[in-house]
Amino acid sequence: MKKAFTSSQDAESAFYDALERADLDAMMTVWSEDDDIVCVHPGGPRLSGFEAVRASWAELFGSDQKMQVRLTQPVYVQSGLFAIHNVHEVISTKDGSRTAGPIVATNVYARTTDGWRMIVHHASPAPALPERALDAPKTLH
Repeated sequence: MKKAFTSSQDAESAFYDALERADLDAMMTVWSEDDDIVCVHPGGPRLSGFEAVRASWAELFGSDQKMQVRLTQPVYVQSGLFAIHNVHEVISTKDGSRTAGPIVATNVYARTTDGWRMIVHHASPAPALPERALDAPKTLH
């Protein structure tokens, strides 16, 4: 049985935890199993459907490169059955040898009978931003 995420923030925390651990099973637990899900990795094509999204994460995690992700400038919008999170991702290797980013990511979650699930992850390179401490989240209702 899939874990039931009680909030979109819980689902997002699980998403980034799975990303940092390169854990495919944990990653796919966050995603809806619907064929209408969409994922766009930085510089990559639009992938739709559970199997295409799963294959993309399997390929990414197969590189043996472990990442650390720091989220900055979060903006959260939630209404009814959907939540939209927009964040800047600052990604570095676990050994600290390389930093990428910032990446602007939009994550969309749907409240389902099984809890909150990701239905869209769209990440793209952003212009360099000044280093800032983690901002307090901005929540719009």
